[in-house]
Parts: sequence; structure tokens; C-alpha cells
Amino acid sequence: MTKSPSESPRPLDHVVLPTADLALARRRLAALGFNVSPQGTHPFGTINCCVYLSDGTFLEPLAIGDKGAADKAIVEGNEFVARDRLFRDAHGDEGFSAIVFGTGDADSDHSEFVAAGVSAGSRLDFSRPFVDASGKSDLASFRLAFAAQPNAVADAFFFTCQRANAPAVDRSALQAHANGARRVLAVELAAGDVVAAGKLLATVAHSKADGAGVPLANARLSIRNAPNAGGVRLETMVFAVDSLAATRALLVEHAIEHDLDGNRLVVPPAPGQGATFIFEDLK
Repeated sequence: MTKSPSESPRPLDHVVLPTADLALARRRLAALGFNVSPQGTHPFGTINCCVYLSDGTFLEPLAIGDKGAADKAIVEGNEFVARDRLFRDAHGDEGFSAIVFGTGDADSDHSEFVAAGVSAGSRLDFSRPFVDASGKSDLASFRLAFAAQPNAVADAFFFTCQRANAPAVDRSALQAHANGARRVLAVELAAGDVVAAGKLLATVAHSKADGAGVPLANARLSIRNAPNAGGVRLETMVFAVDSLAATRALLVEHAIEHDLDGNRLVVPPAPGQGATFIFEDLK
């Protein structure tokens, strides 16, 4: 039986950060103090190099590895690749395109999204090899269900991700970061219509919108009013770190532009880092 939204908000699973150059993204994230995974290759032309956090969430920098395969996937109705292409065409190759939620039943999610009028296309199943830091490999399989604001085809999109086969590999080494990052506290976004954005996100997240955003099982979506934003614009990732002072020392050492805003370190977007990154002390 499906629980009511108020009883079972979904967890944040990961975020998608388009980039023109995966090697550049790796260098940038490493300079920020993140431990970056080996390259992952999707069967539909995209490639990634992920940053895994100890709370189970991760960042997915995404690039095009095989344009021909990506073109073919779009023709065949692959919504993930199609939405990535539309986002890049509208906003460029560097940015923050999607928020992904954990689920145990992508089929049911797709049916819910269709019924709510927020479905962003057909479900997607795929598998890809996964390699851990020691070189041990396994096959990861996923089932995705997509949602977006109606008629907002080039804006941010959202999907649920069912891990149909979770790799039996040890990620602990990949979850240790020089900047002390442990987990995601929040994702911050802007919307031209905060009420509509909150309703959409609450539907996808199985949660309830409040005055400031949408709570998740393991983080929070914060929505700010931005009349010029149009639809929904994803802007910022907020991380909890072991020591803000140590994180700042690392940023200074690596000559990373940043601002200290109260008890937050704010790093503006840069090539290979499509979102603003904010670091706060772990509480």
C-alpha cells in the first residue's frame, strides 16, 4: 500500500550537472576537495564521473561521450538524453539540469505522474558497468520515471530512480572527501511561480510544500521567488562538512574563489561545476 505523501517523503538520490568536458569537471571537483569516481559510461552516449557522499546521495557531472549514440537514443525516445539535449541547447553545456529522487517502484511513479499531468515522457530502464576505486566492477541497473512542469521542455526536470540492481562494491573510499563533505543539506532553486513549483516538487517527492520549500527524507528543497526565472531554475547545492575552517583552508590553498557569508562558504559556479556550492558546518 502506498503511504500518504505526508508519511513518506522520498529521499534525494542525486543531482545532474551537465558539463562540456568531463575531464574539466573532474579537475574542478577535485580542486574543491571532492573525491571523484572513475568514468561511468551509459549505453546511450552520455558519460559521468560521480561524487558519492556518505549519506547515499551523489553528484552526477554529465557529458556527451558519443554524440551519434546520443542522437540515436533521442530518436528512440530516451527521455533522459532528450531532456539533457534540450537543456544544453537552451542554457549551454554547463549547468544544473535535474534533481533525482529515490524510489522503490518507478512504474507506479510514472503512472502517478501521468495522472497528475506532470509526466515528462516514457519510463527508462538501463544498465551500465560500475567500477569502484580499487577497480572492482559490477553491473548497475536503474529504472527511471520522469516529471517536469507542463510545457517546460527546456527547463529543469525531475525523475525518480529505482536501483533495480545496486552494485555490490565498496564505495567507502569514494565517500571520503578532503573538504570534509558528508551529506547534502539542501538544494536551492528559483521559480517564477513558487506555488506551482512547490506543487510539482511535492508531487514528485511525495511530500508537502510549505512556505519555504519541500522537505525530503534526507534533505530539503528550498524555493525562492524569482519572477524572471520563468519555470524552475536549479541553482545551489548545500553541503554539510566536518569543519568549515578546514574547508576554507583547502579552498584558499587551491585558489578557489569563495565568499564567507555568516557561517556559510559560498563558491560560485565555474566550468565543470554547474551550480553554486555552499558549505556549512556539520550539525
